[in-house]
Amino acid sequence: MPPVDLRSDTVTRPTPAMLAAMTTAPLGDDVFGDDPTVNALQDRIAAILGKEAALFVPSGTQGNLCALMSHCGRGDEYLVGQMAHTYRWEAGGGAVLGSIQPQPIAHAGDGTLPLEDIAAAIKPDDPHFARTRLLCLENTLGGRVMPPGYLRDATDLAHERGLGTHLDGARLFNAAVAAGGDPYAAAREIAAGFDTVSVCFSKGLGAPVGSALAGSEELIARAQRVRKMAGGGMRQAGILAAAALHALKHHVHRLADDHANARRLAAGLAGIPGVRVRPPETNMVFLDLDGERPGLVERLAADGVLCTGVYELRLVTHLDVAGTDVDRAVEALRRIL
Repeated sequence: MPPVDLRSDTVTRPTPAMLAAMTTAPLGDDVFGDDPTVNALQDRIAAILGKEAALFVPSGTQGNLCALMSHCGRGDEYLVGQMAHTYRWEAGGGAVLGSIQPQPIAHAGDGTLPLEDIAAAIKPDDPHFARTRLLCLENTLGGRVMPPGYLRDATDLAHERGLGTHLDGARLFNAAVAAGGDPYAAAREIAAGFDTVSVCFSKGLGAPVGSALAGSEELIARAQRVRKMAGGGMRQAGILAAAALHALKHHVHRLADDHANARRLAAGLAGIPGVRVRPPETNMVFLDLDGERPGLVERLAADGVLCTGVYELRLVTHLDVAGTDVDRAVEALRRIL
């Protein structure tokens, strides 16, 4: 049997219906702005998130880079969490390519950045300091949903202090589905306090490639210049945009299935000696291990379960993981752990 791949929700394959949408999409040249499918996607995601405009980009990393360089100039600074993707997992792009200084802040236990720490990190207007220009948050963060009230308070604080705000919403729709009710309305509410929002289509939504950055027309015009500079201008990109449009229409509500499978996985792994299971809020299960276990990931792979981690294991449910796959994974994990 094929392995149960729990490494990430980026490993999904396009569904037959998604492939059909890709092969029949009307195309143009997106660098000239005349690919109708890309334009339709940009209009759709901007409308969902309540923003004036949006830009289709190849990856979430590039979307975040476009946001940082649209908000900040050389010598400016952005405030960000120590474990945020834009700081820790994107090769320092903001600093290397944008000459933008990150100011990392330690997370509270729930993943938020304490408001008092955000306020204390904002530099005074003094030539000794980098100019603090932007607050960058993430939702979900490690599978955790950031509280709506906190997001409002944090973005209000930033705006009161003259900062822009950016949300790395790579898995924003996971947070929206976890909120209950209409996920599109929930996504719009989550995005409301942010000047720019990035969304990834190739994670929980199951598209093969692509993200979008949404914001004001002015900020998106700046982002388009950065995208070109970074090599993100694609030609007949409607083939990829069609997959994202299909995902927005058909794969948002079904994220609830991934969340249910994550809970099923966590329940099946409860009670293993030396292993603490962190209850999942969305589609990620983390196992905290007592001590290092060399070769564990390789042993699990040999037994048909793919995952990542050393001192902890990360298990991610997604479009290509069914309930029966979860049960197979539980059996193998319990046997080896």
